[in-house]
Amino acid sequence: MALKVGDVAPDFTLKTQDEKDWSLAAHKGKNVVLMFYPLDWSPTCEKENCSVAGDMTLNAPDTVVVGVSRDSTWSHKAWRNQFKLAHDLLADVKLDVAGKYGLIHPAGFISMRATVIVDKHGKVAFCAANAAEKTGEARDMAAVKAALKALA
Repeated sequence: MALKVGDVAPDFTLKTQDEKDWSLAAHKGKNVVLMFYPLDWSPTCEKENCSVAGDMTLNAPDTVVVGVSRDSTWSHKAWRNQFKLAHDLLADVKLDVAGKYGLIHPAGFISMRATVIVDKHGKVAFCAANAAEKTGEARDMAAVKAALKALA
């Protein structure tokens, strides 16, 4: 079951594309946008992750955006370099974090396409996921931006 607004976001540490540890706790005091997505190298995931760079709402000084998928750090690094992504990509290879957040896709081998915004106090401020989704359907970025603006 996915988390609900108001829940304390489970802390986690994952490796970035550069093999560095990235933990949610280290970003307390900022709004954190966790963009769970099925896989690197897929068209919808590419489009969504590429759209982050030019969006001022997602690049505010008090906001951190990360992509989270089950792909390896080396896949993330190649994909990030190929598309010149500015945000970190986190390797949830065993879907441990997707599991903690209740976001494992019904197929069982990838995460859902989902967005969780964790506020500056470590609580879930926004969660959008669709368990019945088709992996090619893009997330509602307008809703994500509206949720971030409400936290400003």
